[in-house]
Amino acid sequence: MERQIVHCDLDTFFVSVERLQNSSLVGKPVLIGGGSDRGVVASCSYEARKFGVHSAMPMHLARQLCPEAILVRGDHDLYSKYSNQVTKIIEEKAPLVEKASIDEHYLDITGMDRYFGCWKWTQELRQRIIQQTGLPISFGLSVNKTVSKIATGEAKPCGEKMVDDGTEKRFLAPLSIRKIPMVGGKTYTMLRNIGISRIHTIQEMPVFTMQRILGENGVSIWKKANGVDLNPVVPFSEQKSMGKETTFEADTIDIHRLRQVLYNMVDELAFDLREEGKLTGCITLKIRYSNFDTHIKQVSIGYTNSEKGIFKVVMQLFEKLYSRRMLIRLIGVRFSKLIQGSYQVDLFNDSANDIQLAAAMDHIRHRFGKEFIMRGISYENEEREKRKLP
Repeated sequence: MERQIVHCDLDTFFVSVERLQNSSLVGKPVLIGGGSDRGVVASCSYEARKFGVHSAMPMHLARQLCPEAILVRGDHDLYSKYSNQVTKIIEEKAPLVEKASIDEHYLDITGMDRYFGCWKWTQELRQRIIQQTGLPISFGLSVNKTVSKIATGEAKPCGEKMVDDGTEKRFLAPLSIRKIPMVGGKTYTMLRNIGISRIHTIQEMPVFTMQRILGENGVSIWKKANGVDLNPVVPFSEQKSMGKETTFEADTIDIHRLRQVLYNMVDELAFDLREEGKLTGCITLKIRYSNFDTHIKQVSIGYTNSEKGIFKVVMQLFEKLYSRRMLIRLIGVRFSKLIQGSYQVDLFNDSANDIQLAAAMDHIRHRFGKEFIMRGISYENEEREKRKLP
């Protein structure tokens, strides 16, 4: 039995939510993101994209390209609320759901054509989401995740597209190599420099040639270009949480030290999230005092894997929990409500420099290990500990 995989993507999700709150934004160029020129664009409307604006672009450049755009700061909690509404609607109908990000879902509906017809079933689900939430959504239907995701991109805005079994290569062939998941800016430039611009060129190449050019990543891109993807739809609740704790050798009330320990935990956990392609939607802080009283506080947040945004939340929890009258024996941080996703940074709070720094640090950790590089605040903590040694 051939698989039937659906990819759903909420169109310009942040902008669409803001337009539900403020109808005057409809039809106008809108930028979502940080208000300062050091910020980046979290999302933008199709009207703004006509001027060359795109997500993750420095805000100052976006405003130069589209000076008449309306800037909206954005509301993570509001976006998470609508995202969860859509997820609930999908989970009530689909047998197997993977939440890929705050605005993307994969559905495995294999076998449902016996009863309803997969194409008709997906159309009806899309209409249900639009009617119940007011949000525009597009979907692609095919035999695997890669082709369905690309089909969704071709269906936008607010459309639907099915790629019949056996026609995957023909569908992909005329498209730009930019359409292939995993082809980022550097890979695109490298392939363009050797004359590859369309997917059909990769389809005609031997796989070992792509491997020689890009290593194992080249093999993966070659498979995707040929419509081959055996990755399953994985329910996003497969891993419920991840966390770290530190028990101090001597109980402490050194706020500077506690802050550094927390930052180090958040830094490592955020890297682990990105390594596993996950986002967290809930942060928990745990404090155990010298008398063994243990206090725990948690808060739900907009899905992210940005250490900067998460650390800010952790310190807010710390301020609410910490009693300055007592020594701390143990402190810990836990991330829960984990979902699959590639939302790499907090686009509302991180600057373009923050994004570049995070990417550079992740690259070094990939190559040499997590212990090889740390932020200055963590390094300072290590040096303080070394100076205490005899």
